[in-house]
Amino acid sequence: MGRHRKPPAPARGPTRRARRALAAGLTGASALIATALTLTVEPAAPPAPDRAPATAPEPRAAR
Repeated sequence: MGRHRKPPAPARGPTRRARRALAAGLTGASALIATALTLTVEPAAPPAPDRAPATAPEPRAAR
């Protein structure tokens, strides 16, 4: 039977810190870009005049 070996440990030290910093930076940048797009981009079409504005449905009572 072959021996089972423990998988190599993940990178430690500066590499791990750099990866986490990069991930945090990309997450923050994507959140800022999404916010900017939401605030600046106009909807493709106006709401239909024969319909009421969309609202959240009211919660139903439990039976």
